[in-house]
Amino acid sequence: MNASVNVLKEGYSRWMQNGRMSANGSCTLIKSSGMYILVDTLGPWDSDILRALLQKHSIHPEDISLLVCTHGHTDHIGNLNMFLRCKHIVGECLYEKDVYETHDFEQQPYIVSPNVRVIATPGHTLSDVSVVVENVDKLGTVAVVGDLFEKEEDVNDASIWKDAGSESPEKQESNRATILQISDYIVPGHGPMFSVNRS
Repeated sequence: MNASVNVLKEGYSRWMQNGRMSANGSCTLIKSSGMYILVDTLGPWDSDILRALLQKHSIHPEDISLLVCTHGHTDHIGNLNMFLRCKHIVGECLYEKDVYETHDFEQQPYIVSPNVRVIATPGHTLSDVSVVVENVDKLGTVAVVGDLFEKEEDVNDASIWKDAGSESPEKQESNRATILQISDYIVPGHGPMFSVNRS
């Protein structure tokens, strides 16, 4: 059975005066094997927006089967408390209510369904994860990567992702290369989904 990927809200980032940045992360809905998986939850001031985005797909917060936040920055985890009936993966932490599960994302992917897996992609932070979705109708393999990629433009301009902050540029560069090899499309943290150009 095929999976679907819908970017509910495209992330953005813009430098402002005095070294400040206006930014919010992408928010993506995945459907696979009868489950709804939400990746990143926008910022804490966006709960009404997120609820409305889900409602457009006739989905309520309690319908989400798994919540994945690619890393722990506020613009990606701002509405965790809307989703209290499912397991949460935040970076490499996996928990539900007050129970933490151990899973070594560096050693093996976390399998969500036959088409969906969560993999370690450290770099932007040391505990970043990405969600790889295979067999997506008309798209192939889609990777939802948080800030591993800021936006499409940073594929050819490393200064964009480096200036946005990287706890390990070497790991980030390596994991970016892996994602480019295995994906047909990428949902970055702060821009529209883009196709991978292998030429």
